[in-house]
Amino acid sequence: MNQTRLGSFIESLMNIVIGFVVALISQTIIFPMFDIYVSMTTHLAISAWFTAISLVRSYIIRRWFNARLRATAQKLAGVTA
Repeated sequence: MNQTRLGSFIESLMNIVIGFVVALISQTIIFPMFDIYVSMTTHLAISAWFTAISLVRSYIIRRWFNARLRATAQKLAGVTA
């Protein structure tokens, strides 16, 4: 079974939303340990930037692995593209 681009995007998005919440909570706990004090607005902005980067990264890696897996499966099955 081949995962669609939309399926890859939705899976990545769910992963990133959970990651965003974890990152935001982590920042509010860890930053003060390093004497970094910022407003919640700044925490949200930092998390948003890293979330966007992570979404793109996750999507690209997922699509790359999906293409490689499909190519390998076709090669093993003797199917030519």
